[in-house]
Amino acid sequence: MYVRRAHSRWKHLDFILIDLCVMEVAFALAYYIRHRHLLFGFGIYWEMALVLLVFHFLFVFFLEPYRDILKRSRLMEIKKIGQFNAIVFAAMMGYMLFRKNTGEYSRFVLITFLVLVCVGMYIAHEGYKEFLRKRKVNEWKKQYLLLVTDSDQANDLIRQIRENEFGVTRLYGVILLDKSAVGSQIDGIPVVAGRETMYEYAKMHVVDEVLISTRLPYEEILDGFACMGITVHINLEHLLHREKGMLNYVNGVPVFTTCIHTVTNCQLFIKRAIDILIGIFGVFATAIACLIFGPIIYIQSPGPIFFTQERVGKNGRRFRIIKFRSMYVDAEERKKELMAYNEMQGLMFKMTDDPRITSIGRFLRRTSIDELPQFINILQGKMSLVGTRPPTLDEYEQYDLIHKSRLATMPGLTGMWQISGRSQITDFDEVVRLDNEYIKNWSLGMDLKIIWKTIGVVLGRSGAK
Repeated sequence: MYVRRAHSRWKHLDFILIDLCVMEVAFALAYYIRHRHLLFGFGIYWEMALVLLVFHFLFVFFLEPYRDILKRSRLMEIKKIGQFNAIVFAAMMGYMLFRKNTGEYSRFVLITFLVLVCVGMYIAHEGYKEFLRKRKVNEWKKQYLLLVTDSDQANDLIRQIRENEFGVTRLYGVILLDKSAVGSQIDGIPVVAGRETMYEYAKMHVVDEVLISTRLPYEEILDGFACMGITVHINLEHLLHREKGMLNYVNGVPVFTTCIHTVTNCQLFIKRAIDILIGIFGVFATAIACLIFGPIIYIQSPGPIFFTQERVGKNGRRFRIIKFRSMYVDAEERKKELMAYNEMQGLMFKMTDDPRITSIGRFLRRTSIDELPQFINILQGKMSLVGTRPPTLDEYEQYDLIHKSRLATMPGLTGMWQISGRSQITDFDEVVRLDNEYIKNWSLGMDLKIIWKTIGVVLGRSGAK
């Protein structure tokens, strides 16, 4: 799943707010330099300070002065800042003429303001862009990018990508298609695989996005990564028309992007807000359930009340899932003995009347109470309320390429599989189909429908054994 970048005039809200602050500080400082006291009261200078805010927003809306701001050279930055502030200054003059109070303003203040705001904006822009380049990104928010290219293009592409690393996308590996160089580095970026090993590498490592730039035929390469649910970018020099494709930029490189589904930052913000809101209530419910069922779990099978297990999340990220323990403490060791009784076709394990489950564990599973501690994972940002089922490591290691597509989104506490009669589904490929159906057709409305149906499933105790 790919987060579609905003293309509105407000997408650089950070720069807009920075410039608003710079403008107001520059005006107040110019006033202080001339009059030797701070700007107090509600006189004409206070009025102009407020008018500047209005002018700034109006010109941002109509002129779009922040277009391509992250790609500007220093010289172009000076030019754009000068042009914008010249327009703002002309608007100030026009406003004073309209108000017929030009003589009441100090020319020294106005000229000093113009100089200070231009210098201040330039320093702020360049400083903030440098901060964006060098800032540390939280590992769980970082988007891992692989570059798939030819050896003669690698150096130029790596340099261009790294010069434009303003967002969360970080280049961490190169795959060379025309030579074997695994273990070496190109401009500080390791060569992690070759043409023969790139799919296996992508299957077993965290890969969020792949940028392909090659003169070789790349249709097969694109399909190989796309079938795993990995977002694929094609250099525009090698444009390819595909469903769900879009023109885009990846750290300064113009690309054609194809992915399993696109979402906006606004949609993800709302989804995360719902996760946090319901997650807080879920943690309180977990605490109450712990007080009630914790002692029973321990009495029936002495050991930890909670069961933690390493699972695989979005695009291969690993995390520890938390549940109330519903099995005896030696359940994992006994699983090998019971594999012959597996009722699932494929990579998952499911068994009716599993002897490893305690009596209280059966109740917890039928009522889905054992899942409550996963609200902790949701608040951590490692799971979502609605998503796909996170596989175990042994399942994940047996995945074919097509199976990884179900990891293209955040794993969820509930999902299509859970509301479709999970115990009645015995084919792993059907689980993959349901998960892919969810990812390809995802919307906030679909999440709300799944949540509503999940409530019905839990209250009716259907689909769980």
